[in-house]
Amino acid sequence: MSDNKFSEMGIGNDIVRALNVLGYKEPTEVQSEVIPHLLAGDDLLVKSQTGSGKTAAFGIPLAQKIDWDERAPQALILSPTRELASQIGEDMFNIGRFKRLKVETLFGHASFRGQATNLKQRTHVVVATPGRLLDHIDQKTIDLSKIKMVIIDEADEMLNMGFIDQIEDVLRELPKNFELSLFSATFPDEIVGLAENYLVNPTEIEVASPSDVKTRIIQQYYRVNKDERMAALKDIMIVENPDTSIIFANQRVTVDEIATMLADLGASVETLHGGMEQRDRTRVMQEFKQGYFRYLVATDVAARGLDIADIELIVNYDLPEEAEHYTHRIGRTARGDKKGKAISLVNQFDTPRFEPIDEQQDHQLIEMKLPRPMLVQDRLASFKAKQSRQLKIKKTKAIEFKSDIMKLHINAGKKTKMRAGDIVGAITNIDGVAGTDVGVISIIDVSTFVEILNGKGAKVLRALQNEPIKGRIRKVSKANETQYEKDIKKQN
Repeated sequence: MSDNKFSEMGIGNDIVRALNVLGYKEPTEVQSEVIPHLLAGDDLLVKSQTGSGKTAAFGIPLAQKIDWDERAPQALILSPTRELASQIGEDMFNIGRFKRLKVETLFGHASFRGQATNLKQRTHVVVATPGRLLDHIDQKTIDLSKIKMVIIDEADEMLNMGFIDQIEDVLRELPKNFELSLFSATFPDEIVGLAENYLVNPTEIEVASPSDVKTRIIQQYYRVNKDERMAALKDIMIVENPDTSIIFANQRVTVDEIATMLADLGASVETLHGGMEQRDRTRVMQEFKQGYFRYLVATDVAARGLDIADIELIVNYDLPEEAEHYTHRIGRTARGDKKGKAISLVNQFDTPRFEPIDEQQDHQLIEMKLPRPMLVQDRLASFKAKQSRQLKIKKTKAIEFKSDIMKLHINAGKKTKMRAGDIVGAITNIDGVAGTDVGVISIIDVSTFVEILNGKGAKVLRALQNEPIKGRIRKVSKANETQYEKDIKKQN
């Protein structure tokens, strides 16, 4: 019997096996509450704080209910930002890896043609920002006729970004009787109205109440004149000397100024803002997750979708325009059941922003005095010593699967009329290899990529040097991600 508690919830072995690799052995509170209802097909209205494990809460039952044989998408997840969509897509792919689920992530500033090409193949789950999904609907490049499960994640942020009308446009394009769940950290009136219009007898679930989160985050603020904030931030960072930190600013130019100041101190720092190319934003986020640098200076583009386990300190160099944004910013720390710290710089013009934040946080913010110059000088050597120490690089979730999974590259694709059935047939002809050993297959114009599961990659690679595929011996090699990305880019 499995010691994984998810198996007791009716989750299949192929998904439980992936959860074991990911380290998910026991459900969090939100997962315990949500999974049974989604498995039962209920509509849900879920109030859950960031970092509570909600992506797996909806991702696990969605993966469980997918019919692998159906080619058209069956589950749709709507997300407010590219970063969050990318994170959810990665999580869904990993959860469904041994079930061979195909996940397509749709967002702007990425190749529309490439997305359309991928959608022509078997696709089980679509994760999308509303605008890009509507583009595919308008261009008739996506088939939504089989959608039976819909998740709207971070619904309050959808509202803040002006996406509610687009969400309603999407929902009107879906077949009747789909299951719908809304996940949100807060419930403004407009979100309640959306729920009333589209959810059918929803079950309401509330977990990780704000008071619980507040007790795990020490919230402090310093009153600083606007033109003295950079010097104050420098002193605070030296004295706090965090292992990891995100510093939020409201403008790109300020982000760059802060990063320059920290770099001059010898800190390893990168920036993240909306003016960057998507590939650079993705790279920075991935490298921060893995610990290649300590400090990230960002606009609110990083307040959502950045799921990192151990961010020690959040700093608000600028207060956000909305109190809700403050909640999302500080939610980057104290993930799961960990503790964290958030510091805000409050200038002489900030009263209209600060008071709603303080009220929403139940006046938990503690006013502090700026560190004395002597203390800063005493701590400077320790700060610089930490910056010079080598960083410990963390494994990505995908790396955890690599001992069991090998991705192969086959030098044939759509232009030679290669089909998934041809690949599976050739592989299962190999002695000791079954259909359950074949993972996700991606066929593009001149190449095919196939994952071999259960540690049988080397065996399949050897055999396919002499085993014909679709009547011919093909060039087959071990693939790497660079090669995969290069071929996809060449096609698009």
